[in-house]
Amino acid sequence: MTGSASPPFPSPDAPGGATELALTPVGEPPSLRADAARNRTRLLEAASRLMAGCGAAHLTMDAVAAAAGVGKGTVFRRFGDRTGLLVALLDHREQQLQAAFLSGPAPLGPDAPPLERLHAFGPALIRHERDHHELILSSRTDPLRTYAVPANRLRLTHVTMLLRQAGVEGDAELLAHALLGSIDSVLVHHLTVELGMPLDRVDAGWHDLVSRLLPAR
Repeated sequence: MTGSASPPFPSPDAPGGATELALTPVGEPPSLRADAARNRTRLLEAASRLMAGCGAAHLTMDAVAAAAGVGKGTVFRRFGDRTGLLVALLDHREQQLQAAFLSGPAPLGPDAPPLERLHAFGPALIRHERDHHELILSSRTDPLRTYAVPANRLRLTHVTMLLRQAGVEGDAELLAHALLGSIDSVLVHHLTVELGMPLDRVDAGWHDLVSRLLPAR
């Protein structure tokens, strides 16, 4: 995501693991007026609908303005240019994913046991990566920066925390890296689009990896 400052995440190396996480800052100015925030959300929801139908490659400022019922100038004032719109759209969808696993209902949210949350997290992220492949790739101008992006650091901290809470043996942080690498956007795209692999099979791979990491019950 676009925020340059590192958020105050609990360290995955802290004793016992992190127990509370917060939504990451994703670059939007913190003090939008209520009407401006509503307009921004309406524009992003319109862009989401268009992208679902035509893909990011065909998403234009004109089309978003028409779908949202506003003038094209409004879209340019809010996002600057098409790249700004795409980054803001990815941020918007990332926030929705974060809200689901940080505070949403079980089994993804905090009311479920850690093992159930781990099993639910993989399929949720797989679908997010598949649905936003074009947006994610457009934001990866520096491959090394991918690991420092606040949203990815939050995912790592979250999975590390769940592994520790579930009683995993070994280096939970490195294991979390390995798990997340197994469902990276590029790999998910290769498996599901280029190889035609059904999502159920990718999901099953995640569940198998998680089960292998945990001690025998």
